[in-house]
Amino acid sequence: MDAHAWWRRRLLPLAVDGAAWAAGLSAAVLTRYEFAMDGRRLGGLGVAVTLAVVLQSGIGHARHLYRGRYAIGSFEEVRAVAGTVAATAVLLLVLDFVLWFRPVPVSAPPLGGAVALVLILGVRYLRRLQLVRRDRPNLGAAAPVLLFGAGRAGSLLVRSMLHDPAGRYLPVGLIDDDHRKRNLHILGVPVVGRRADIASALDRTGAGMVVFAVANADRELVCDIRERVLAAGAQFKVVPSVTELVDHPVGVRDIRDVEVTDLLGRHQIDTDLDSIGHYLTGKRVLVTGAGGSIGSELCRQIHRFGPSELLMLDKDETALQGVQLSIDPEASLDDPSVILADLRDQARIREVFRRRRPEVVFHAAALKHLTLLQRYPGEAVKTNIFGTLAVLEAAETVERFVNISTDKAADPISVLGLTKRITERLTADTAQRRAGTFLSVRFGNVLGSRGSVFTTFSAQIANGGPITVTDPEVTRYFMTVQEAVHLVIQAAAVGRDGEALVLEMGKPVPIAEVARQMAALAPEPVEIRYIGLRPGEKRHEELFGAGEVDRRPIHPLIAHVEVPPLEPAQVAQLHADEDPEVLIAQLGALCHGVSGLPRHLEATARPGALRPPEGLPRGA
Repeated sequence: MDAHAWWRRRLLPLAVDGAAWAAGLSAAVLTRYEFAMDGRRLGGLGVAVTLAVVLQSGIGHARHLYRGRYAIGSFEEVRAVAGTVAATAVLLLVLDFVLWFRPVPVSAPPLGGAVALVLILGVRYLRRLQLVRRDRPNLGAAAPVLLFGAGRAGSLLVRSMLHDPAGRYLPVGLIDDDHRKRNLHILGVPVVGRRADIASALDRTGAGMVVFAVANADRELVCDIRERVLAAGAQFKVVPSVTELVDHPVGVRDIRDVEVTDLLGRHQIDTDLDSIGHYLTGKRVLVTGAGGSIGSELCRQIHRFGPSELLMLDKDETALQGVQLSIDPEASLDDPSVILADLRDQARIREVFRRRRPEVVFHAAALKHLTLLQRYPGEAVKTNIFGTLAVLEAAETVERFVNISTDKAADPISVLGLTKRITERLTADTAQRRAGTFLSVRFGNVLGSRGSVFTTFSAQIANGGPITVTDPEVTRYFMTVQEAVHLVIQAAAVGRDGEALVLEMGKPVPIAEVARQMAALAPEPVEIRYIGLRPGEKRHEELFGAGEVDRRPIHPLIAHVEVPPLEPAQVAQLHADEDPEVLIAQLGALCHGVSGLPRHLEATARPGALRPPEGLPRGA
């Protein structure tokens, strides 16, 4: 620290505080004697001021007040200043009594201390105002903006904007529908109206942009504010929801253009992960399918809880490297946390479990493209069923096993739903035979995941259209990947052996509306074309199958349903190379507990051909 910085950070505050004590004690003594001062009284005042400065300096130094610990004008500094001044006043009063001569009247230390405290805090407040104004964006370069939302996210965003000297935005007003915030000012930025006042507020303030800063808003609110802003001729931008900002508070850098996921609503999941993540801390945690959308987000969030080892398994080497670098930018592929393996290789999976001994397993690896799996059901059987069975059989000593399922497993009619329902039942059967906790977690479509409707629509828009929608009435449940993983981690903590946990998905969203919203955001007009439902698709998905009861005994967003077990010996009847139509019928019969095949398919099944890959278990 150079001499100038030393003076500014340490000696100058002490000099100011010493001057404040001199002024405070002088005011107290002068008023006590009605300005009738003689040499003895002036000498006593001098002694008292000297003692006060020495005490203030010593106590303040011990409290790090003059050692650069506190930000100017912060609450921490105010607390330290108040404690130091109070202690100085008390000690000065004691010395005033015990000295052989009384330097000042007994009223001077407490009164002088009060005056000194006001002066000390006043000087620091003025200094903070100076620093705040210096850090404000350049009025000539920053664009004036309005913020919709005067809650926590809006407050953080205002603070971030006003403390960025090179910032592009200057907040000039807040919009909020809460009448209790009508006269609210946040760091000097006033609430200038409600949503109905957006157009007039833009005109009064000269702002050309509205930033939507509400962390948990339904799609009706987002769409309504956007329409009002665009109708007023201004730009509309948003900040991410709280569930997307897991590693930092909202700030200016997070402001972005609206995306279709924003227009579908931003439901904040009320989870306290830090209080329930204890089962991950210090454990060896394995995530299969770690390179996928769910698996990679699981890895990122699990990493926060400090597992002793985070084992990331996938057969896609590029995806593995991507998730590894998202956790540690300096990591390399020779890191033992990265495991390249295929679920279809049972011997390899068993070797991984034997050598690495995971204690907690999140099984996210699966084939999930519904339409493609309808054409190639054998591939779904190999990965989703036999792959899951290989992982279950290898997990002999795990403490907790979480099978990631899907809402399509509720009364399934598609190959994807049938195979995932079978994995739920296999997991329930393993729960009866093993000491650990084995459960499944079921949720719907993940926004922005690979192969999702958003990815498809985006590619179609990029190619100029048309956007193809199966049916004008079809609806689906959607979650962001952050929301889904938040609830998966929490569900794994509260789930009981053998059951399936169904995550709250909110209201189903019409796919036609998604297409319209994405078309509205497209740079050029795009046609929307309806092509009809495809094999295996439902018009409306269910979260609960026939006979399943929505019970939520622990968490309001997590339902617990019982799952009937299915012995591996019954799965051993499947053969992935069977005729697709026959194989689909067999999956349906196995999944729904129906013996035999539909009559018109009995003759096509090859007797004795339905066997799993060599090495898979044939019984419990």
